[in-house]
Amino acid sequence: MMTFKRREMLRIGMLGTGLSLSQYLRMHAAETPNAPKRSGIFIFLEGGPSHQDSFDLKPDAPVEVRGEFKPIATNVEGIQICEHLPQLASRADKYAIIRGITHNVPDHGLGKKYLLTGNKPSQTVSYPEYGSVVSHEHPSDPNLPTYVSIDESFVGPGYLGTQYSALTAAKPRHGIPYSVRGISLEEGLTVDRYKSQKRLLDDLDIAFKGFEDLDDQVAGMDRFTEQAYDIISAPRTRAAFDLSQEDPAESDRFGKHEFGQSLLLSARLIEAGVHFVTVRLRPAEFDFDTHSENFPRLRTLLPAFDRALAGLIDRLQERDLLSSTAIMAAGEFGRTPKINASGGRDHWARAMCAVMAGGEMKGGQVVGATDATASEPDSTGYKPDDVAASFFKNIGIESKTEFATNVGRPITLLRDGSPIRELF
Repeated sequence: MMTFKRREMLRIGMLGTGLSLSQYLRMHAAETPNAPKRSGIFIFLEGGPSHQDSFDLKPDAPVEVRGEFKPIATNVEGIQICEHLPQLASRADKYAIIRGITHNVPDHGLGKKYLLTGNKPSQTVSYPEYGSVVSHEHPSDPNLPTYVSIDESFVGPGYLGTQYSALTAAKPRHGIPYSVRGISLEEGLTVDRYKSQKRLLDDLDIAFKGFEDLDDQVAGMDRFTEQAYDIISAPRTRAAFDLSQEDPAESDRFGKHEFGQSLLLSARLIEAGVHFVTVRLRPAEFDFDTHSENFPRLRTLLPAFDRALAGLIDRLQERDLLSSTAIMAAGEFGRTPKINASGGRDHWARAMCAVMAGGEMKGGQVVGATDATASEPDSTGYKPDDVAASFFKNIGIESKTEFATNVGRPITLLRDGSPIRELF
């Protein structure tokens, strides 16, 4: 009973400070941190963007296939992309386009699991998402979370265990104070007052120290509470999440919409030392599932994507971080070659594309191709497994690394797939 009281007092005391990060840290205990080979940012384009209206246009296809958009030249001879991506067109030397990615899972839920893990969904194995693998292999400095997911995590850490879960951060909104539960202090609570409450908790801790051996979980709580205290007290960590510190012009460079501000936050987190960020906005905010009104919707979505990704690439390059940060942008599948009666395109997993930048990846190129209607890979097709192996290679993680499931069974990080040779 006394152990229960101590646990409750610690829990209530810490929540009273606005701090929940200790809960995250208790789950996120890892081995002695090692320097990461590279950081990573995965920009997940929810809903499945139309490849033939973005990075794989077919201007010579029949009108019911080619749609309303025209291709424009880029700063790399021979590479063309959509007219609504002008900023990325002027930076084509900084990224690679992967065309002809193909799979057979045209379902949102299962497709997301496939693209967010690199493993085809299984009924018997729960595979970890990219950030959880990075969290396992390259834990960050103790004063920082290793893996942050904006706006929510869909897959989770799978067989690696909850200690490799993402710290989930809400999507940032321009002009609205941004807070992360566990890192931001509640209104009216200063760092000095927080320290005062922390000292009170220390006194309570001493008073109940004799009961520690009654509950190992409670005993271990102290270490993570101390680590959470270090984080909330560290100006660098709190500053990383504080978008109000950005110059308005810099904020505007990414776009004042939620997607742009999310990529700006991603850049700040990487600069601070976070090792992996996933940006996955919920469909209500940034949805490429264009079953109807495909072209009017893309006239809004593509310019926002264009501005934000160009801003991210520029920002990381200006801070000498592009070569140490692997970036990938992709959705769960592509869209149908033919435009439907509602002016939209439906799910199509037999062809899609992705964009990669940063790290050791060679920009200024297109790998893979699709046929004349963007329906199928033209010759050599790539599986999401190959794309995942390439992304992991760019981060510095071997795709054939062997882990153990939560029941001790050995398992390979990626069942299938090999890095795409032309990218490196």
